[in-house]
Amino acid sequence: MSDVKSILLVGVGGQGAILTAKVLVNGLMRAGYDVKMSEVHGMSQRGGSVSTQVRWGKKVYSPLIGDGAADYMVAFEKMEAVRYANFLKPDGIAVINDYEIASATIASGQFQYPEGCLEAMQKTFQTFSLKAGDIAQELGSSKCMNIVLFGAVAHVLKMDNIDWEEVIRDTVPPKFLELNLRAYRAGLEAAKNQ
Repeated sequence: MSDVKSILLVGVGGQGAILTAKVLVNGLMRAGYDVKMSEVHGMSQRGGSVSTQVRWGKKVYSPLIGDGAADYMVAFEKMEAVRYANFLKPDGIAVINDYEIASATIASGQFQYPEGCLEAMQKTFQTFSLKAGDIAQELGSSKCMNIVLFGAVAHVLKMDNIDWEEVIRDTVPPKFLELNLRAYRAGLEAAKNQ
């Protein structure tokens, strides 16, 4: 039986999924895990779908997560959670930002944003949902929404042996450090309250 764990981070270009993955990877490596990460940017400059796959354990041979193999999913946008749901194990855990970003086809009026994305995930998977955008705005900047989500992920991973605040200090740009530390704590607290 493999000790390898996998997490899939999905969202829309510009939401900070890559930075969030780097915080996660840096923490896992400090804890002594072999870590592999793969990024798929899509059309990230234009708000296209972005996914990052991270796998860790004693020995990891590939960064890629197959269908039904992810232990965890972090969705920075709720439609993206549904788009990538097939990667999550039946007993996997999803952390979902209750947030909508209209794709180009939705913004142009060709399609409507699908209703019930969050509810569909909650019916199938253990789900932690939070309004990370609202929490980030309350902290002073929507740009820290990704680290709010990371705080929730840190709670779900239950890796108390990793000092995530120290990892954030060493990973995010110094001028955004205090905001990101507050964002991390707010996300952690939001997940604990579910």
